[in-house]
Amino acid sequence: MKCSFTLNGRAVEAEIDGLTPLLRLVRDHAGTGTKLGCGEGRCGACTVLVDGEPVASCLYPAANVEGRQVRSIESIAAPDAPLSPVQDALLDGGAVQCGACIPGVVMTLTALLEKENRPSEERVRTELVGNICRCTGYHKIVESALAVTTASEEPV
Repeated sequence: MKCSFTLNGRAVEAEIDGLTPLLRLVRDHAGTGTKLGCGEGRCGACTVLVDGEPVASCLYPAANVEGRQVRSIESIAAPDAPLSPVQDALLDGGAVQCGACIPGVVMTLTALLEKENRPSEERVRTELVGNICRCTGYHKIVESALAVTTASEEPV
């Protein structure tokens, strides 16, 4: 089947099998750096945004993105551009450690902070439920997310 969608602002058209997970489509066909973590939708490393909502791309059917907007980690900051406020805060807060979970965490926090510019600590923790960090735990990640909210009145 043919699948047409927008990935990071660029039109993509691909021929896919009906059960192709979005992760395979955005990694193999579109060449993003979206990570394969557990492959079971539990770790969040593969998180991308579909119409602004975080999804576990390893489980999300690629056919479901027909006509929709998909954002991968590459949409957050271009290679030669400054990092996003979320990325800066995670680096400044020492919340990146091995980096395996960070692209998914960045996508989840970006989605949250684009909708709410002052979420509570509880709300940040709730949004991160689908992202597993084995290095830092969540304290530094949550502190970093809250630092973004206090640094700017504007949505991220």
